[in-house]
Amino acid sequence: MRMRTLLTSLATVTAVTGGLALTAPAASGSTNVTGAVAAPLADPTVAPGGNFDLGVWQLQEPVGSPGSPTTISSARLQGANGFQDSYFYTDTRDGAMTFWAPEKGVTTPNSNYARSELREMNRSGSAANWSLSGTHTMKATLRVVSVTSNVCVGQIHLGTGGTSTKPLLELYYRSSGDIVLGTENSPDGGQTLHTVGNVAVGKTWNYTIGVSGGNTINLTVNGSTTHYAIPSSFNAYKQYFKAGSYNQSSSDSTTKGARVAFYGLTVSHS
Repeated sequence: MRMRTLLTSLATVTAVTGGLALTAPAASGSTNVTGAVAAPLADPTVAPGGNFDLGVWQLQEPVGSPGSPTTISSARLQGANGFQDSYFYTDTRDGAMTFWAPEKGVTTPNSNYARSELREMNRSGSAANWSLSGTHTMKATLRVVSVTSNVCVGQIHLGTGGTSTKPLLELYYRSSGDIVLGTENSPDGGQTLHTVGNVAVGKTWNYTIGVSGGNTINLTVNGSTTHYAIPSSFNAYKQYFKAGSYNQSSSDSTTKGARVAFYGLTVSHS
């Protein structure tokens, strides 16, 4: 199994990144994971790349020119002095990798909503683009610090294989605390919503999203697992993971939006 690790999700969030174990402090509502190993705390004084392995991610931000948001390469994200700004930064209180997406911001051509979001890449620098066969998993520990209405905090998006720009799935967090999975009915569109949990704003929770066997979506939220069939119309498409703050509301406000803090994020393929 090839592991792509930022920080493994646990109450004292632990991971092995390039041989170095990292730990971020626990937040309210987080869950212990068997096999946790004590390690130094994440450094809240460095950029996210100083605490997280960002070698397999590219950042999309809600700035740039209309229809062409700014992207930050993996190379620029990495290291203690790596990229950070007001949309993507280390929380100086606990080392969390934090994403801010206002209601008013630059969007991609096929969306009306702004985002501060990581897009999965290969370590070679090419865009990740994997087939549905095999097992592909993304795990996260996070908390939604604030949200106006609704924010997507994780997704599996369609890559090459056709003309669709839809996701296979999106995991939403709503201001009510509801956690909702949206599964796409076909590459042409139409989404079915499944409420899978509820966590108060500001509380820490965890998710695992992935696909296995080429035809099954697997979702675990705070230890509760559900499965969903993948329509055969998606078989021709490759996929990739995304995670961060993809705000789901828009207005002329630059102060309203969604702020999401990640304490753990792990991607694996086998």
